[in-house]
Amino acid sequence: MVIDKVQLTQEGLEDLKAELLQLKEEKLPQIISRVSSARDQGDLSENADYHSAKEEQSFVETRISEIEDILANSTVVKKSTNNQNQVGIGSKVEVNISGKANKTFTFEIVGEFEADPEEGKISSVSPLGKVLIGKKKGEEATVITPAGEVIYTIKNIK
Repeated sequence: MVIDKVQLTQEGLEDLKAELLQLKEEKLPQIISRVSSARDQGDLSENADYHSAKEEQSFVETRISEIEDILANSTVVKKSTNNQNQVGIGSKVEVNISGKANKTFTFEIVGEFEADPEEGKISSVSPLGKVLIGKKKGEEATVITPAGEVIYTIKNIK
């Protein structure tokens, strides 16, 4: 898998490095041990343990390769304390949503491989991330959704 240059926050970089270390030093050796044990059971054609372990090994090796590609092609975006007036990667953005007068949401704009909406991390290449990048406090950003237009008003940028 070859990927283009990606932007990561420092936290995202550290998370990927930790995941890579855990996969290489813990997960993969455990799986290789399971493959070896299952192979010792004899006939591999109907050995569910062997096939399950080999499938998991393939998944983990693919993820290791993916993380290595991301790390090799990444640029760390420094959070600028001077640029709290414009949304960028690493910005924590507080917004109001049109039609929800008293509803305020806060999330962080992150690189595409760090996104986790449940953690309040929105990808810079998502529809919402794209329209917010470069906006300033007080400006509005419109996202087209299947349910119609949603207008976000930027209340604060940290």
